[in-house]
Amino acid sequence: MKNFPMFLRMDGRRVVICGSGEDAARKARLVLKTEAAIRILGTDLDPELAGLVASGRADHHPTLTPATFDNAALTFIATGCPALDAALADHARRHGAVVNVVDRPDMCDAVTPSIVDRDPVVIAIGTEGAAPVLGRSIKTEIETMLSPRLGSFVALAGRLRDAVAQNIPHRQRRGFWEWAFNGEAFRAHLAGRERAAAEILKDAIAAGQAPAEKGHIALVGAGPGARDLLTLRAVQRLQQADVIFYDRLVDPEVLELARRDADRIYVGKDVGAHAIPQATIDRMIVNEALKGRRIVRLKSGDPSVFGRATEELEAAKAAGIETEIVPGITAASAAAASLQKPLTERGEIDTFAITTGQCRPGDAAPSRARLAHPGTAVALYMAVEKAEEVSRDMIAAGTPADCPVDIVASVSTRDERHAATTLGNLAQTIREEGLAYPAILFVRYPKSMAASAPAQQATAA
Repeated sequence: MKNFPMFLRMDGRRVVICGSGEDAARKARLVLKTEAAIRILGTDLDPELAGLVASGRADHHPTLTPATFDNAALTFIATGCPALDAALADHARRHGAVVNVVDRPDMCDAVTPSIVDRDPVVIAIGTEGAAPVLGRSIKTEIETMLSPRLGSFVALAGRLRDAVAQNIPHRQRRGFWEWAFNGEAFRAHLAGRERAAAEILKDAIAAGQAPAEKGHIALVGAGPGARDLLTLRAVQRLQQADVIFYDRLVDPEVLELARRDADRIYVGKDVGAHAIPQATIDRMIVNEALKGRRIVRLKSGDPSVFGRATEELEAAKAAGIETEIVPGITAASAAAASLQKPLTERGEIDTFAITTGQCRPGDAAPSRARLAHPGTAVALYMAVEKAEEVSRDMIAAGTPADCPVDIVASVSTRDERHAATTLGNLAQTIREEGLAYPAILFVRYPKSMAASAPAQQATAA
């Protein structure tokens, strides 16, 4: 390790930024996150730097003076002139400052890492100059892991440390803080209920102990397949979960985002072949939550779109368990993105509908006549095996047989396939292409097709 990682204390100290252009302004943005006094050395300042001076947040030395580097803990040099950079670096070192010369690692005492800022939590990532692009990629990964609200909760905990020391016995403090950063208060804060989070913590401090952990169930959308289509909140819930119940269509790479010690329980169901009855799944997740554990019910796509979320929410509510829904990217959105065909189109498609090809045994099929209107795009889930029925019903209701249809199977995965056809040829295309579940059927009935139909009929007559 060539570089020793260390955080410099900046309150009551000065950072000197030598330069007047964009490179200097970029360094100023970093320093503004600290409590350091800022001094800018240079002429013809960039408007951003001039604004800092005008606001009083920085002072300005147009030229070098004997006092320029007084009390300087750190100096950034970005004049763009190699000879001047070298001279200023020597001058700053004589005053005891740590020097960073932009784009000249050979002249640096310290390098600027990639920073994840959740003040007072700060994470610095460095590669010793070997792979700065990788450092930025790692920063992006960590950014997705940490809630933007993390810092304010840590600050709240810091303000309560003295009260915890006075009210919580020493041998119980570690357990108290583990509860604080993993339990009900933390979840409330991440959900935006800061006042409730503070009250939960203060009540526990007043009681002299952390309360028994309450169970929690999150219905989390895993998206259509690709793990980089998960939401940030979905990743956070996976990393907080004690137990994860997951479906057949959840990609194994998505599960890799979970805590290593989390229990993973498969409760997958295939269309028309329910290996585990829904009532059994309901009991399983509720029973685990009643043990005070954090549960993630991981569902492909979005939990609210044909995800059987109602039954699980009602079971949790009956047991008095706190729940939340974490939306996911539904397959229709992912398929439209893959096709590069928006779900709506100004002047052509002003209505978008989602329906299903499968219903409960004994239930009537969805009314497809309601969808056979010009200006409508329809996404049909679980409808591959019902393609002939879908085609027949929509044509009978007035949808032209030559309406375009896109079939997208296994969207966003390595197995993704696409076929384009018409409503009249839908079933035949599915058979010829060998397309199977999971797949989305997109039927588009643009307004222009309806407008041209009377003219075509008149010409034919």
